[in-house]
Amino acid sequence: MRREFIIAVRLTLVTLVLTGLVYPLAVTGVAQALFPHRANGSLVQNEKGDTVGSALIGQTFALAGYLQGRPSAAGNGYDATSSSGSNFGPTSKKLQDRVIADLARLHKDNPEAAPTVPNDLVTTSASGLDPEISPEAALWQVPRMAKARQVAPDRIRDVILARVEGRDLGFLGEPRVNVLAVNLALDQRFGKPAAPPAPTSAPAPGSAPAALK
Repeated sequence: MRREFIIAVRLTLVTLVLTGLVYPLAVTGVAQALFPHRANGSLVQNEKGDTVGSALIGQTFALAGYLQGRPSAAGNGYDATSSSGSNFGPTSKKLQDRVIADLARLHKDNPEAAPTVPNDLVTTSASGLDPEISPEAALWQVPRMAKARQVAPDRIRDVILARVEGRDLGFLGEPRVNVLAVNLALDQRFGKPAAPPAPTSAPAPGSAPAALK
């Protein structure tokens, strides 16, 4: 009995060292040597060298001059600690209401775009972290971005088309564009878009305008 116990303890310790220490350190070392950028999270820097995100995790862009990604059900949106889809089925009332609301918002924010909204602008991914959209979804947003940046639509379209990524190995997946990469390229070429003016409250009845005080 004692002999079997000692063997079990030794086996447990050897397994713990091999799988808990040696293997993770070896894999980490190989990854850092061969793929350091990917091993460290595929972080993306702007022209100033500041880290602005990851090429693997989407983020929200609210300004009209930026390309916007697909909806996210991960936490409050693109939360890597809460990666998941909504898990709503096609008959879900919550899903239908959310899609209807998103369609209304997209049509309101993109009045000059085509009437048909690309599917990936109203559907969430399984992870909720998808950093990419289809070229069709990106090009659909061109009129809004061109107007916000006060440049010709063809110039925005050229930036997007130059960053279309093809299928992996020529047959896996679909063509796509990375939202963050396009937005950084737009800022580099045209400068950052101006933020919308803050709403001003109406003066109280009987008070003089601020310029006259």
